Amino acid sequence: MPTAPILIFDIETIPDLDTGRLLYPEIATLSDDDAQTALTAIREAEAGNPFMRLPLHKIACLSFLWVSEDKFSLKSLSLHQMSEAEILTTFFRAFNQKPAPTLVSWNGAGFDLPVMLYRALHHRLTAPTLFNSQSPNYLYKYGDAHIDLMDKLSLGNYGNKQKLDTIASLCGFAGKGEIDGSQVVPMVKAGQWDKLTTYCESDVLNTWLIYLRWQLLTGRFSPDVVANYEKLTHDKLSQIKDGETVRHAEFLEAWR
Repeated sequence: MPTAPILIFDIETIPDLDTGRLLYPEIATLSDDDAQTALTAIREAEAGNPFMRLPLHKIACLSFLWVSEDKFSLKSLSLHQMSEAEILTTFFRAFNQKPAPTLVSWNGAGFDLPVMLYRALHHRLTAPTLFNSQSPNYLYKYGDAHIDLMDKLSLGNYGNKQKLDTIASLCGFAGKGEIDGSQVVPMVKAGQWDKLTTYCESDVLNTWLIYLRWQLLTGRFSPDVVANYEKLTHDKLSQIKDGETVRHAEFLEAWR
């Protein structure tokens, strides 16, 4: 069993329209809806796709799973509850824990962490434990303080990188279901925060289960340890409810 806690995380984002208006004065006077449409068109012209520059990704939801010897906690922080700065500040506190957690993500080094650092700059935040030059060094690509599973499994080769949904399905896990990242903005506009946080949490759960397979593959966890963690995960998810409904019932049903 691991001695350090394990912290699995994922973010969902929306365009930062305020900064977009500063970068592109031609959209400064547009309404939010029109500004977003214009910003998307500008990005399409710049890059050939609508994916915003990383600094223009505003965090709408951050979900995380904390696993330690005595704790299994799945939580979400969203703009429905708090500001983006508060989301980041709350999450950064996790790195002050002793022993410090092992950070686990899917494409966290390529997207989630850079976005979080840019947004922390925007909000004048401090997170010195992320920049520890000693152990654990979360920003050192070749260390194990941050395990980016997409990067590990692709051997760092861009052409080998796969989507989370693909590998989750390969392993018999739930995958993303019928929701994808393109639906985040509509969910936020519609105030569907439970739907958004459940979706973000499902990404965290898939990442966690793939992490267990990775630990089995590398020999760090035995088959019994992995089986025990999978059973713990199933049991805990069965107990998390929204009213009378099991929050992750669809995830559990799809998990083969």
